Amino acid sequence: MNIDISTPALLFPAITLLLLAFTNRFVALATLARGLRQRYLDHNDPPATILGQIKNLKVRLLLIRNMQALGIASFFCCVLSMVLMYLREQQTADLVFGASLFLLLASLTLSFIETQISTKALNLELSDLEKKSIKKV
Repeated sequence: MNIDISTPALLFPAITLLLLAFTNRFVALATLARGLRQRYLDHNDPPATILGQIKNLKVRLLLIRNMQALGIASFFCCVLSMVLMYLREQQTADLVFGASLFLLLASLTLSFIETQISTKALNLELSDLEKKSIKKV
């Protein structure tokens, strides 16, 4: 398969939007981590939900770091494939572009996994609220 120099350029907007979304997730998790830390410190005997959230948060932070790393590597490979095409190294450029697609796919897979874990974290938080509301009734 031969691709021209504009093909990798098509991924630029997609990859940059994904990196922006991943960064927003990271910022949201950093805010959540600070809040959980404060909630943990405010309790002499922290509820199990806080400890579960902290454990969950650590996994999610690791996933987001890896999502970002794979996204950046994908972006790097896109640019490198364009440089290789410019240097008339078409076969190598095709392989590097293929690598960028697989890196992007891996990043999206981690994003899906992180979303699933995020949903579990929200359910854990909501279950804590449900328990409190049942006790009040």
